[in-house]
Amino acid sequence: MDLLRLLTCGSVDDGKSTLIGRLLADSQLIHTDVLASLEADSAVHGSAGDQVDLALLTDGLRAEREQGITIDVAYRYFSTAKRKFIIADTPGHPQYTRNMATGASTCDLAVILIDARQGVLAQTKRHSHIASLLGIRQVVVAVNKMDLVGWSRERFAEICESYRSFAKALDSEAEPTGEAVARAARERSEQEREATGATTRRFAYPSGSVREPCFIPISALLGDNVVEPDDHLGWFDGPTLLEHLETVEIDAGVDTGHFRMPVQLVARPDASFRGYAGTIASGTLRPGDEVVALPSGLSSSVERIATFDGDLDIVGPGRAVTVTLADEIDISRGDLLVAPGGEPQRAHDLDAMVVWMAEAGAEPGSSYLLQTANAVSNCTVRSIRHRIDINTGAQEPAPGLGLNDIGHCVITSDRELAFDPYSANRATGSFVLVDRLTNATVAAGMVMGAASAWDRTPDAALVRQRSEISDGERAIRFGQQPCTILLTGLTAAGKSTLATALERELFDRGKVSIRLDGENVRMGISRDLGFSIQERSENLRRVSEVARLVNGQGLIAIAALVAPDGVVRQRARDLVGADRYVEVFVDTPIEVCRERDPHGLYAMADQGEIPRFPGVSARYDRPTDADLRVDTSAQSVDECVEAILRMLTEFGFLRGPSTP
Repeated sequence: MDLLRLLTCGSVDDGKSTLIGRLLADSQLIHTDVLASLEADSAVHGSAGDQVDLALLTDGLRAEREQGITIDVAYRYFSTAKRKFIIADTPGHPQYTRNMATGASTCDLAVILIDARQGVLAQTKRHSHIASLLGIRQVVVAVNKMDLVGWSRERFAEICESYRSFAKALDSEAEPTGEAVARAARERSEQEREATGATTRRFAYPSGSVREPCFIPISALLGDNVVEPDDHLGWFDGPTLLEHLETVEIDAGVDTGHFRMPVQLVARPDASFRGYAGTIASGTLRPGDEVVALPSGLSSSVERIATFDGDLDIVGPGRAVTVTLADEIDISRGDLLVAPGGEPQRAHDLDAMVVWMAEAGAEPGSSYLLQTANAVSNCTVRSIRHRIDINTGAQEPAPGLGLNDIGHCVITSDRELAFDPYSANRATGSFVLVDRLTNATVAAGMVMGAASAWDRTPDAALVRQRSEISDGERAIRFGQQPCTILLTGLTAAGKSTLATALERELFDRGKVSIRLDGENVRMGISRDLGFSIQERSENLRRVSEVARLVNGQGLIAIAALVAPDGVVRQRARDLVGADRYVEVFVDTPIEVCRERDPHGLYAMADQGEIPRFPGVSARYDRPTDADLRVDTSAQSVDECVEAILRMLTEFGFLRGPSTP
């Protein structure tokens, strides 16, 4: 039987501990002596009236029983005829959100409880965000305490719709991994996974979006629809909670293609043996396989794979082993053994999502210890790009992060780190930040990748070279002031058409400009980039850098790009300079864009052939502070160009310096 790791989460008093107790009790999995102890404890600490308080089964700490809340994470193992389970009971109190994140970090499925009386609360949303960030794509929304709302079908439907509306933000935030990589992981044979001795079927390559949640109405206290169906919920034609847990499909499993083993100990019991002990994070290993040690880059071949029970011919994720090599190379605790050709990324600057867990907040410039699966280093929070509003899913500017905040940060380490994106490998893509003085864990982080060039520190040896020609001299020569015009909008909105027409009109007026069209750029300086969130950001950064250089020579730059991310557009404004940056929103309705689409891109996006297509399967942040808005479905090209020229004139870009 396979193993399903799951957790219960949600707000305070939604019934998480009671649900676990009910699952075990109704499945006849509580021993008689334990049940007798629960009955005695219920008389003292119970909150279920005359009934046995099943929440006490997991709430074992004295403080938990006295306060009637869950504080620490409690794990329970049980099995049915169809599947084995490890279930984590996590706290709902905001103060203990860090414990919820700990419990969720190894799970495949989240059961999010919602009190039918209260509906979707802030902590419900926070836990959902954290589960999504941690790669949990299977979600069950258990609407509990249906008995207290009269088993109302209408109330259940209302809560389902409320959560679906919120979950759309989670779906749009999820970033897919490469389909080829995900497909390769899925196609690994079941026989090979069994041969490697993988301990779980936890997926290493989660798909890019949260599955449609499964909504189930229950009463954990009374047991309705937890293990067995009940007449009170006769209108519900779905499965019971246990039926769903027994049959839900968990993405195939472990990554057997990209070998990673953090070295935790160099074993040297005597002069005749030197081995490197650690737990396989991903991939498979056999005697004779070549491995590379990072950060040194030295390579050797595997001689033995030793365990307490004897040597192994093959080993896979989750197994703790000691590896001996054919050559004596320098490997220390904290190094990473990998397969050649598929090495992880290496960088000092990390782009990461963090869940802040400390009362003391984080600010840019704050220093911590960064602990990964294989190393500890000094680090600094370089910048905080944004904080997630848990109620709306919106990205909002933030000067810092406070307790339970979820934020997007750039973190710089004093040593080069070897890592994979968290979406590709949980073990090598996660980290914690530790306070230097108290040794307390202050944040849990998920690596998105190496920080983009927006955030990298220039080499200290580089010095910007200054021109001997002044801005005033250039303005006199060209009869204009330099600026960058960004035309942003959906695909087929008319950006390139307007850019071409604007370039022509400026030329006819004797002005000097350069046009940076998105498609032309991707055939040149951005030919190495795809269309992920990070790559779109990097594309705009490169265009902005070119535009800044062009402006420095006194020229006007016209950039025509989709540029869907409002935060990245703001960074482009900052890079070019707010006094030289002009944003034009080409606000053509998406229906018109679809009709115009010359390459059928929208149709392919609808069919899932193009992932994360702005306006269809990914968000486009409509500019709220654009300098000008035009609509090519309601205005002619000439009218749009005239409006842009009028704006440039008003801003003073189309005239030379004032004469004394």
